[in-house]
Amino acid sequence: MGKIRKAIIPVAGLGTRLLPATKAQPKEMLPVVDKPVIQYIVEEAVAAGIEEIVFVTSLGKRAIEDHFDRNFELEYRLHQKKKTKELEEVARIGKLAKFAFVRQQKPLGDGHAILSALPFVDEHEPVAVFFGDDIIIHKTPGIAQLIEAHNRYGDSVMAVERVPKSQISRYGVVGGVALGRHVWEIKKFIEKPSPKEAPSNLGVIGRYVITPPIMKILAKQKPGRDGEIRLADAFMTALRQGLPLYAREIEGERYDCGTKLQFLQAAVALGLKHPEVNGEFKKFLRRLIR
Repeated sequence: MGKIRKAIIPVAGLGTRLLPATKAQPKEMLPVVDKPVIQYIVEEAVAAGIEEIVFVTSLGKRAIEDHFDRNFELEYRLHQKKKTKELEEVARIGKLAKFAFVRQQKPLGDGHAILSALPFVDEHEPVAVFFGDDIIIHKTPGIAQLIEAHNRYGDSVMAVERVPKSQISRYGVVGGVALGRHVWEIKKFIEKPSPKEAPSNLGVIGRYVITPPIMKILAKQKPGRDGEIRLADAFMTALRQGLPLYAREIEGERYDCGTKLQFLQAAVALGLKHPEVNGEFKKFLRRLIR
């Protein structure tokens, strides 16, 4: 089975949950400690062996492209001032992977965003997909956990986590047969069910490995009532056609940085791990909670 070398990262969303901070800058560029959210996601992909990353962008997202491009003037100034550590860190960003950028012309759904990246993906290769604003902290990168399951079973895999009943209606929810530690073969997929309708408490989160059969279904998928093409609809079509799908429960701490609360939680969690500030930051937090 071939190595998964490419990832698609749709970044066309408006980030309305974080307004007004996202009025004039992409939500993906909001910093968590000293790196933007999108860099944590890219670093997760690279740590899992991804070599090429396709960003699907929209109007107002130029800052993401600039971030992963070289900044010769900044590098020159840092060199002049002998700020070697900072220079190495800035130069490293553009070398993390090969980057491509494609514009989603209209906001026609997450499935349409994925299809916009297909010119950069070979017809017969599986691809990793990262949605949303999730930062996942674990010794094994989140997407690597999915790739491991894909390598074992050979088909598409979606990331899931256990969701409280009170929040189940916010997620796509899967039900199926447990195959071992943290892996299920999916038999049901329901988008945003009520707690009574939900086949389990396993909610889908923003990581996938998608194989060519799913891409072919997605390319023919009709828009829903809202006029948008959804990856979730393609999964439901695949199940109706009898295609195998798998779920992998993600191990690690996940923070949805598209929400105010979890954005703050991510900043605290990663601040406590940061070697430059963790000691003083921990003392500061202790003073706050006295």
